[in-house]
Amino acid sequence: MIKLHNISVTFNPNTPLSHRVFNALNLSIFPGDFVMIIGGNGSGKSSLLNLVSGAITPEKGRILLDNQDITEQETHQRAGLISRVFQDPLLGSYADLTLEENLTIALSRGKKRTLKLALSAQNRQLFQEKLSEIGLGLENRLRDKMGLLSGGQRQAISLIMATLQPSKILLLDEHTAALDPKMEQAVLSLTEKLIKEKQLTALMITHNMAQALTFGNRILLMHQGQIVKDLKKDEKEKLKMSDLVEWL
Repeated sequence: MIKLHNISVTFNPNTPLSHRVFNALNLSIFPGDFVMIIGGNGSGKSSLLNLVSGAITPEKGRILLDNQDITEQETHQRAGLISRVFQDPLLGSYADLTLEENLTIALSRGKKRTLKLALSAQNRQLFQEKLSEIGLGLENRLRDKMGLLSGGQRQAISLIMATLQPSKILLLDEHTAALDPKMEQAVLSLTEKLIKEKQLTALMITHNMAQALTFGNRILLMHQGQIVKDLKKDEKEKLKMSDLVEWL
């Protein structure tokens, strides 16, 4: 499980731009949770994912993953445990590298680097199998550059990249916000499929209230760096769209 204990974070401390993001924040995420995170702009949603990923180090408090203290670990040190897909399809992949080169880099996440060739026939077969499951024909474009793909195609591959290596936590930072409705549904279906298959614990930020109601087993509503509502499965299933809109 992930446990945030008494977390405090201040941006730009001791300056006129000082801003307290979290003050004594406490949160427990349990194995298998698929948590939908909602809230207005500036409520602390992305900062929460940054805490878990290691992009932000708290000034006070502890972050525990399966009782291991990872508070001081940086992002690359958590790479074997935590993966992330960003809102911008251009992030998390290299436009000038081919699909197979991007996937090869993802396959080495959290591993020690060696001087042997990273791209093998065995890896190509693996990539083709994984991409064929998406149903977009990308398994036939392994040697195309990533920058030639549409935003939705690139985001689908980013999901595959994030889950190629075993990990415990998947962070999804509004990863469908920039997609058209058709690709949004395709990426959401792939997201749900991978989370179930890989038995991942997932945290997903969304501004889409229909997504918040449809996906996941838990909803966190954030406001000014605080979790003002934490709704488990039974409570979530009773919610209506009007409830979420009214809270926001």
